[in-house]
Parts: sequence; structure tokens; C-alpha cells
Amino acid sequence: MLKVGLTGGIGAGKSEVSRLLASYGAVLIDADKIAREVVEPGTPGLAAVVEAFGPDVLTPEGTLDRPRLGAIVFSDAERLARLNAIVHPLVGARSAELEAAAGPDAVVVHDVPLLTENGLAPLYDLVVVVDAAPETQLDRLVRQRGMTESEARARMAAQATREQRRAIADVLIDNDGPREALEPQVRTVWAELRERARR
Repeated sequence: MLKVGLTGGIGAGKSEVSRLLASYGAVLIDADKIAREVVEPGTPGLAAVVEAFGPDVLTPEGTLDRPRLGAIVFSDAERLARLNAIVHPLVGARSAELEAAAGPDAVVVHDVPLLTENGLAPLYDLVVVVDAAPETQLDRLVRQRGMTESEARARMAAQATREQRRAIADVLIDNDGPREALEPQVRTVWAELRERARR
């Protein structure tokens, strides 16, 4: 089994890279998806978040109001750390279960947005970083995700710097250009990962 950590700043295109890798045959473990699962209604995770941040972080239907919680934590490092202390151990436990279920020859790609911030690089055989210039990230967040410029900048500022991410990369995928330029790069990386998994 080859354990790959995949990361990149918000708006860099990491989700597209993980989608492509999964389409080629990678076993994808998506930390963001798991992070949503562990705070679904009725879970101990959601109960802990409500206890820490109050009932205002719930929608009238009883689900987590992500935009409201985001507005609270992304402008306050202490509160963000508090949220991470609740969610990250739950995500880690579920990720370990999914990895254990993958076959011995699998290329397991852990899609982890905060890999750099949380010092997780040593957990993987290889770290792949999807890289884009901050101006590109900002443009995508505003145009494609409908964020205001200040919201986008706050999200970017809450993450590691481009230099910090590049420093932990074993493989760097440049996603500053158009989408058509991305797929050939990802295909090449996939071939390398398959080769390494066979060793």
C-alpha cells in the first residue's frame, strides 16, 4: 500500500486532482467529506460542537450551520483551534478505518486540506501538493465559489502559506493554468504512484 497525502490551498484545485486520481483507481479518503460526516445530526461530534459554540451554530432543522460557524472560527485562531480539537480526532479515526479496508496494493490518497498546518506530512509515504498562485486562488474563490474578496482572503490567511506547502511537497502539481493543462500532469503523477506502490 502506498499512502499519499494530497493537499493544496483553498482554490488551488485539489478537489479536481483528487477526483481525477480516484477516476484512475486511487482509493480516496476525503478528510473534508469525513469532517462533514462526523458532525451530522445525532453524532457525538455535533453535540461537542454545539457545546463549544452554542446552539446558534445549528440551522432550524438541527444541522450544522457551516457558514455561521465559519464566520465565527475563521476570524479567531483560538476558536478555530477549539473546533479542530473536536473534529480532527474523529476524522483521524474514520480515515484509519477506511485505509485499513483498502487492499495491500492500493494507492490510498488522503485528501487533507490542513495537512501542512497540522504537521501531518510524516504520516504519508509521499506528499502531493496542488499549487497555484495566491492571485489565482483569490480569483477562483470569488468567481467560482461566490465569496467576497474579504471572505476569500480570510480563508486563505487561515491556511499555511504557499511556501510552507511547497516545502513539504514530494510532488508538485502546478494548477495555475487552465483545467486542460491539469489532467496530463495528474496522469503522469498517477503513473508514478502506481509504480511506487508496486515496489
